[in-house]
Amino acid sequence: MKERKAITEVKEVKEAEEKSGRVAAFFDLDGTLVALPSLERRYFRMLRYRGAIPARNYFLWLKEALRLMPRGISAILQANKMYLRGVQILDERGEGDGEVSVRHKDGHQAEGQASALPSKRARRNPRLPVPTFFARAIEAVAWHARQGHEVVMISGTLEPLAQVAARALETELAARGVTMTICLMATRLEEKDGKWTGKVLGEAMFGEAKARAAKRLAEEMRLDLGRCYGYGDSLNDRWLMETVGRPAAVNPSKELAGIARTQGWPVLIWEERKSVTQRRRAHRELEKKEEHRSAIA
Repeated sequence: MKERKAITEVKEVKEAEEKSGRVAAFFDLDGTLVALPSLERRYFRMLRYRGAIPARNYFLWLKEALRLMPRGISAILQANKMYLRGVQILDERGEGDGEVSVRHKDGHQAEGQASALPSKRARRNPRLPVPTFFARAIEAVAWHARQGHEVVMISGTLEPLAQVAARALETELAARGVTMTICLMATRLEEKDGKWTGKVLGEAMFGEAKARAAKRLAEEMRLDLGRCYGYGDSLNDRWLMETVGRPAAVNPSKELAGIARTQGWPVLIWEERKSVTQRRRAHRELEKKEEHRSAIA
């Protein structure tokens, strides 16, 4: 009799969970899972080093910045991708298609081709660096995976860069005995003839766009946002964090830390203490620019 009652209670709990919806953990990428500077800024530096950005793109970027100016500094920094106009797109391994000739699509090296490449060219074409994740961030993601939660990486960076990060994080999890596929939501760019046009498809994934994306995903996956988790490091993440029932400020800027205290959100420090001061200084500079722009408008 007691055993039958226990089974009935377990079934009721499962039915209640299914009825209330599934749980997901939404993770910002830059500054939350990996240290700053952002992956896109590192990518920009790499392109500049290669000389892959046409000179006219800087003028196109300035023109687009003027158009986006009424929306503030965040829009200029996050939604302006005109510097990539005409730049070769990245493939699924984080390389330009033009470099795949050195290695076949299946990953095997082509005979004789590696030695045929001049050393100068090899130096001018460094591989896209694989992101290094905070150890505590990996632990947090692994915990959610073990609870059966969906894990969503939601980032304003370019989708191919975020894909590299997602695959790298899956590898880190696999090394810890956790096998899962990370759901990815990032900024997508228009492509034409194997190159980017610099135009954003849909919305750049920052600010309120993250919250809208989370709500759309909740409908598609039948998530209960009230039971979901959200992790972010900057003011641009506050809308996402307000959308879920269990937000946490990770390595937060001074302003986000203040909001977290007001709202009663947990504050987590996943980065090394030495770098905390440096990135808070960077946050303050960005937010001062935003305040200055708002005052002028």
